Amino acid sequence: MEITKETKLTDLLAQYPWSKREMAKVNDSCIGFSHEFPTERYFLRIAKNDYLCCKIILTMNKSIICMAAVLLLLVGCAQNKTEMTIDNDCKTQNNNGEQSATVYLTREITPESLVRIYKALGVEATGRVAVKVSTGEGSNPNYLKPELIKNLVYEVDGTIVECNTAYSSGPDDLKDDRNNSANHWDVIRRHGFTDYFPVDIMDEYDEIRIPVKDQRHIKYDIVGGHMANYDFMIALNHFKGHPMGGYGGALKNLSIGCASQNGKAYIHSAGKMEKLDMNLLWTPEYIGDQDGFLESMAAAAQAIANYFNKKQGIIYISVMNNMSIDCDCVDHPEPVKLEDYGILASTDPVALDQACVDIINQQKVTATNDPTDLLNRIDKQHGTHTIDHAEAIGLGTRKYHIVNID
Repeated sequence: MEITKETKLTDLLAQYPWSKREMAKVNDSCIGFSHEFPTERYFLRIAKNDYLCCKIILTMNKSIICMAAVLLLLVGCAQNKTEMTIDNDCKTQNNNGEQSATVYLTREITPESLVRIYKALGVEATGRVAVKVSTGEGSNPNYLKPELIKNLVYEVDGTIVECNTAYSSGPDDLKDDRNNSANHWDVIRRHGFTDYFPVDIMDEYDEIRIPVKDQRHIKYDIVGGHMANYDFMIALNHFKGHPMGGYGGALKNLSIGCASQNGKAYIHSAGKMEKLDMNLLWTPEYIGDQDGFLESMAAAAQAIANYFNKKQGIIYISVMNNMSIDCDCVDHPEPVKLEDYGILASTDPVALDQACVDIINQQKVTATNDPTDLLNRIDKQHGTHTIDHAEAIGLGTRKYHIVNID
């Protein structure tokens, strides 16, 4: 068929023998399709603001589709005299050379919507898949529940991965501690994860060091030894506040979440303590450099991203529900004052965290929705410095555009 500026994407795709076609979204601003084949996935999105974001895994007999997509793009760009670039990280570029990451959004928080937003990313989790999620401190009620995440974990045939913590909840809550594997396993079972999934405490037996690009504070990242057993990671993040980081999202889940106990001490102390001593770690001598800690988190997060990008890949999904000002690592968190918002996902963890923070900033105070305490927590802990530094060292970009998949 002849491709002109009047060509409709629906007409173009109708010419080819797709199987299991699913229309993801059609509205005034965009047309999106997800096509699944027995052994491959193709995702294309064209929007009227002239960007094309695609992740294509094609065999030779499907290469014509890629050519057709590029032709459509060229027709649109010729009409509007806008230069665009295409890459496989779902980023776009404007005339000024500024990259913008794609962040997908659904306001629906259900098991089904988690699978839907994963598929919208167009990146298939392959090989041995680690799903990094916080299983929550013993008495914390806000962690992502197994019932919510089960469809996604089943979809990718994943294993829930965790690491032991570097603190105690206190003498009155020893049963809730996760600072040793025996207690941690007890909490994991109590929270229901083993009823649904295989679970791996990655530093239960050993740890490994992986390279760090930004070495101003830490010279390497000390992570759970079992990380070497996985090919692909889904960083499944619960966005909320954090007593030390200001907020917890993708960057914190990658860095502190994947670090062994010694690795957590190394990051929190900005490189001053490599062997955990809980009696000394939480003193001003070791945790007095707040920006150093935040920059160490960014560096460690980059180390995890680089590690899996050299294997089979990594993606990031953040759930904005049960958003206390305290992390899931706090045994008795402050009450939730924010309404649940939705699920966001991206191939860029910096853009994803920035989008979540921006959403909190945009919330209006009502009788049932008050972002004030969380925003104050983020400001007090200089939390957005983690995002700024992650962008500065090349982990990702703070510039993004939202694609609503509802």
